[in-house]
Amino acid sequence: MSIGAIVSAFTKFPQFQFHLLHHHQGTYLYNFSATTASFIVNPNRSISTTLSQPKPPKSASNNLEDALVSFNRMLQSTSTHSIYSINKVLGTIVKRGHYQTVLSLIKQLHLQGVPLDACTINIEINCYCHLNRVTFGFSLLGSLLKRGYEPTVVTFTTLIKGLFAQDKFSEAKNLFIKLLGEKQIKPTVVTYGTVINGLCKSGNTKIAIELLRSMETLHFEADVYCYSIIIDSLCKDRMISDAKNLLVEMSKKGFSPNVVTYSSLIHGLCNFGQWKEVTELLREMVDRNVSPDVHTFSIVVDALCKEGMVREAEDVLEVMIKRGEVPDIVTYSALMDGYCLRGQMQEARKVFDSMVNRGLQPNIISYSSLINGYCKKRRIDEAMDLFKEVSRKGLNHNTVTYNTMVHGLFEKGKCGAAQELFSEMLAGGQSPDLCTYRILLDGLCKNQLVAEALSIFQAMKNSEICYDIACYNILIDGTSKVGSLEIACALFNEVFARGLKPDDYTYNVMIGGLCRKGLMDEAKELLTKMEEKGCFPDHFTYNLIVQGYLKRSESDEAIVLLEKMLAMGFSAHASTISMLMDLLPTRGQDPTLLNMIQKLVPRMRRAFAEEVKVSEAALPSFLFSELEMKSQFCPLMDGHQSTEQDFRCKVHTIAFVYVILFQKLFGGIALSKAISLLEPLTSVDIDFVRQGALIAMAIFTATVRENISRQAQLHDEQHGGLFYPVQSLIPGEGM
Repeated sequence: MSIGAIVSAFTKFPQFQFHLLHHHQGTYLYNFSATTASFIVNPNRSISTTLSQPKPPKSASNNLEDALVSFNRMLQSTSTHSIYSINKVLGTIVKRGHYQTVLSLIKQLHLQGVPLDACTINIEINCYCHLNRVTFGFSLLGSLLKRGYEPTVVTFTTLIKGLFAQDKFSEAKNLFIKLLGEKQIKPTVVTYGTVINGLCKSGNTKIAIELLRSMETLHFEADVYCYSIIIDSLCKDRMISDAKNLLVEMSKKGFSPNVVTYSSLIHGLCNFGQWKEVTELLREMVDRNVSPDVHTFSIVVDALCKEGMVREAEDVLEVMIKRGEVPDIVTYSALMDGYCLRGQMQEARKVFDSMVNRGLQPNIISYSSLINGYCKKRRIDEAMDLFKEVSRKGLNHNTVTYNTMVHGLFEKGKCGAAQELFSEMLAGGQSPDLCTYRILLDGLCKNQLVAEALSIFQAMKNSEICYDIACYNILIDGTSKVGSLEIACALFNEVFARGLKPDDYTYNVMIGGLCRKGLMDEAKELLTKMEEKGCFPDHFTYNLIVQGYLKRSESDEAIVLLEKMLAMGFSAHASTISMLMDLLPTRGQDPTLLNMIQKLVPRMRRAFAEEVKVSEAALPSFLFSELEMKSQFCPLMDGHQSTEQDFRCKVHTIAFVYVILFQKLFGGIALSKAISLLEPLTSVDIDFVRQGALIAMAIFTATVRENISRQAQLHDEQHGGLFYPVQSLIPGEGM
């Protein structure tokens, strides 16, 4: 099912009215008037259309000011009618989220001697619960009784909600069970909905479903709100099939899913990339006359952007605007994040500026996405400018923005600035999380500041800061790479002493350290222990040990291990193949070596095809189009310092770029021409370019060997000396 079908499904919704369900207790209908607006989503593409926009509401500050004026006016009267009117004003302020203000106003009522009724006290309880002070809420039960009022179902429903909000799961459950058992106060469907919501948010979806079922036995009829909460929770728990089944069930029982229900399920399906099902669900919405709102559109835009389909997201956005839905901060941030993920920072910045121009104030999430995008492109100065702008705009940095900026500074090699920013984070009262410490340890180790990393880790242990196996992995890898193998071994042993369970990466970095020191017997012994502990080696493990043997010129041991690795379905890394290629000048006629390289080449091609998610047949056109777009391979030439994994990936990638380019050239052009073009690249200073060229020569030659006679190749004067080690890959007669 193409993404175009989703866009088509959106266009089929009626445009006369839009339903925005904010709460299960009421649906608000907005009638839109036609106005014209323009939204830029691409430098080459302006979406200009007739929009339907609601009348701009009063600002929140004005609404609060009006309510306070009304309150002060009513405070002059102490009649029963007056307290009723005051409660209405207090309720309005509560809906605006000004809970502390309401508590201050109720305190004024106490001071003025205004008699409070049950409604006022329930409002007060509600405010305390929203402020995560549910204990104060319970203390007001005595105030209710003192005034001759009995707690109502509203009172207990509010308290249950407050307990769940403070993660007091057991207390909330016990209070609800007590209500059911005493039967003095009969829970309403709102009470059940509150409990179901609390159960789902606390990770107890299964219990929530059981409660839904029990409502039927107690002659309570669940509503669409209860079903929608559980469907949303099931989707978040990645239980999509169960969510779809529950949607069918509620429909059979006569409950019509609303936009919230559908949006939750669409979100879950998008997360799994089930675009066909998304399209079917949108069509079902059309049939049921349920119109998608801005949240529904934002979900689809976000999901498409995360899949790298920004163009398709723009199409959905265009439909959204044509239908009269005004993009909000979430929609803009999703599109901006999509451009950032693709490294298209100019377009991301245009979306950011467009959002500001339309009167929307960027939040910390918007800034974090853009900062992260600049950091990944190593444009640290621009990232830092945005980071400073956050404070100037009156926003507070969160842990994510600090983590992103610290990581970006380390990646750029600005270790001092990264450590200063970490100190600033602590001084500003922002608590680092485990991710922060991982970034700090990793950044220091990658910049050879291992002693400082070890000092920070010791401080973490002394301060009882939470740490995990990933912290040990970083330090074991860092210490072994700077030659401190003894410290790496001590850290490895400490993992077991601390009761942590090493993972495959722990073993791999330790094996890598042993191999770098040439301790191959110890590396093989650790490989055996790894298997005994139930942690199975992967392709990284085998490639590390094979490369260790090749560095010691023990090619026979390396080939034996390669055979075992291939038998287990693993592939050799490009750097491993490159090291095998280095043996050709001295062992070019060794049939065992040649046979192994012949096995590795097609596997390498298959592995890369799987990595980029295309078929082998489509690989040439994919790579060539990507190269032409300059979106993936051009950054490979920047020559900046990178990790060993990045290096292998670059060698791997650029080798295939060369191969595909010269396969394109080969139509009617001599093999010698391709070799002569590759030959200069084998002397380039950048290692991954040189190794990629050597591998490409081998792959290219092996690919075309059936079409070119060996004799013609040997007599081609343009091959150059570097071709002769490569041509030994081509089996001769009797070989």
